[in-house]
Amino acid sequence: MDEKHSLVPIEHRALERPVAPPAAILKIGGDDSDSYFYLRAYWHILRKRCWTVLTVAIVLTTLVAIISFKMQPVYEAVARVEIEAETPQIQSLSDLDRVMPTDQAFVETQVRVIQSDNLAWKTIQQLRLEDNVAFVPPRDQAKIQQANSPANNQSQLIKFFKDNLRVERVRDTRVVEIKFQSTDAGLAAQVANTVVDNHMEHNFRKKYDATRQASGWMEQQLDELKAKVEKSQQALVDYERQYAIVNVSDKQNVAEQRLSDLSKELTNAQSNRLEKESLYDLVKSNESQVAFIVQNDLLQRLEEKYADLKTQYVDALGQYGPNFPKVIRLRDQVDEIQSIIDRERKRIVARIHNDYMAASGREKLLASAVAREKVEVGRFNQLLIQHNVLKRESDTNQQLYENLLQRLKDATVSAGLRATNIHMVDRALTPSVPVRPKKLLNIAVGLLVGLVLGITLAFIEEGVDNSVKGAEDVEKLVASPVLAVIPDARADRTRSSWLKSRGENEKKKMATNGRVELTVLNRPGSSLAESFRTLRTSILLSCAPRPPRAILVTSPQPSEGKTCTSLNLAIALAQRGARVLIMDSDLRRPGIATPLGLSDQRGLSGLLTGADGIDQVLFQLQNIPNLWAIPGGPRPPNPAELLSSPTMEELLQRLRKMFDHIVLDSPPVLMVTDATILSTLVDGVVVVAQPGLTTRGALVRAYKTLQASGARILGVALNRIDSRTDGGYYYGAYYSRYYHSYFDDEPSRQIVTTKAANSSPAQVPRPKK
Repeated sequence: MDEKHSLVPIEHRALERPVAPPAAILKIGGDDSDSYFYLRAYWHILRKRCWTVLTVAIVLTTLVAIISFKMQPVYEAVARVEIEAETPQIQSLSDLDRVMPTDQAFVETQVRVIQSDNLAWKTIQQLRLEDNVAFVPPRDQAKIQQANSPANNQSQLIKFFKDNLRVERVRDTRVVEIKFQSTDAGLAAQVANTVVDNHMEHNFRKKYDATRQASGWMEQQLDELKAKVEKSQQALVDYERQYAIVNVSDKQNVAEQRLSDLSKELTNAQSNRLEKESLYDLVKSNESQVAFIVQNDLLQRLEEKYADLKTQYVDALGQYGPNFPKVIRLRDQVDEIQSIIDRERKRIVARIHNDYMAASGREKLLASAVAREKVEVGRFNQLLIQHNVLKRESDTNQQLYENLLQRLKDATVSAGLRATNIHMVDRALTPSVPVRPKKLLNIAVGLLVGLVLGITLAFIEEGVDNSVKGAEDVEKLVASPVLAVIPDARADRTRSSWLKSRGENEKKKMATNGRVELTVLNRPGSSLAESFRTLRTSILLSCAPRPPRAILVTSPQPSEGKTCTSLNLAIALAQRGARVLIMDSDLRRPGIATPLGLSDQRGLSGLLTGADGIDQVLFQLQNIPNLWAIPGGPRPPNPAELLSSPTMEELLQRLRKMFDHIVLDSPPVLMVTDATILSTLVDGVVVVAQPGLTTRGALVRAYKTLQASGARILGVALNRIDSRTDGGYYYGAYYSRYYHSYFDDEPSRQIVTTKAANSSPAQVPRPKK
């Protein structure tokens, strides 16, 4: 190699590798205070699983449509009857107009009678339905013919009949609808009308038979009652003759009336005696108050006169003395008035005493009279007890005999009357429109059920899916931030094509030549390229102010996009103006040579074994002067030993002096130990995870494995996010519309490589900032 073209070391200061503090777990969305968070989460699941929902809905709707169009049309005929109250027992012709109230139980009973097996079998025999193909389909005729006995044959026919018969009561009315379904419209109407006719005939026959049976019973009872009437009347006559009872009822009434009158007079006499006795006791104990008690006017005037004279006597005595004539005269008058008052009081007391004694005597006389009358009434009552028993028995037997005789006469008349409470309202007409299948309704229901089943299946799939869902899920599982969310290339192209169809840059076509691994180079205006630039920015700022120089890109499992991420990250770093080396350290399955158009005949494996020199394996990309590549080379038998050898560590130290950034593409962490070995030699590790593919357990296990080895984990890059389903809030149509309109003029470029001998990293000028 010429001296002026040799790889000149650049000034390099060893980058310290401080232990990165655990990244805070960011809570993007899902705030508990957001009442619409769960609604958005459900909508996100439905968008993500939209193909599951649509597939189930379309399949189920198609099946329902095929079945509906292949089904034979079924017609339904409807007959309506009115069920009145139960007709009362006819005792006379006037009872035909008497109506009893209808109860719910009676109507329900009639509905069950219409659905009875007896009525169904009668209709089958009457219309000979067992021979009708429209009633018994050909596929069921073999089943009936295989019946071992006529009873089984009859039960099968009745079952077919009742499966097509429906009896419904119209709500809040006495109208009952009898519906019958059949593939023959005329047969459906004929069966419905026949069922109604048979039910009406059954109802009438039941009442007629009951009336005739009652008439026979009444004739038998009439003879027995006639004998009882004769016997009871003879016993009554013999009793009256024995005790000479003639019109006893009148005597009994007179005696009872007399006893009642005497009892009333005795009660009055007792009240009068008590009144006289109380008055006598009162005047006897207070004779001075007799005038006031008995309200005697004469005695009251005498007491007033006595009081007046007493007053004059006292005045004269005080004025003239006791011997004065006027005083003596007044004293004599006072004494005379006093004696008159005493006599009048005694006379009144004596009169009250006499009244009391007279009332007491009258009470005693009435009491003895009442006692005698009670004895007389008791004797009459005792005599009438047996007489009343005999008379009551005779009257009862006579009345029963007369009533039964009248009922027998009425029953004989009513037996010939057709009194029924079932009336035909509408006879069944031949239907012209089938009731099923209802094709449009079935298809609509099938679509609705398919959507419900599809949504249910989508939620079940989401529930059993143990893969990483998004950035929030990653940051809850591991203590590292999400560096970038990389959209799915297919979704990005679809959205880009849609934007083209809306009229933006219609004359240009999107450059689709090139691979996804070179998106940053071929399609710099796409959202996919922008996501890799976001990853670049996040990595450079992760260790500010000195960004990492050697970066290892790995993943928990294969096929999660680590090689694509490594290439696009290296191109994005090179476009920034730094000298970048992309190294394929996956010696088991090298992946960067094919996208870059390189050969795996020489590479890292030959460099580590000493078979090749660095100038033989280092290639430069002419499209990007700042980008070099070292492919993986031939597959060695011992990749882990080569990567863990001192030669690999010395090589990285040498390359650090030549390049600003080194991007290493490594194998998966959980498959082999290569990535764990390399993680100890670099400045930072980027873990690539793919939602829907990377499981939670794999991500956590890979993170713990790298953390246990002492690796510095910069963060996680979420790859192949479908913005339409897995997180449309990351990269939406607005971003794509803006960046496509800005970058669509850039042509796509092919990768052109040359050997490192033609150009040195030190000779590549840095772009002006």
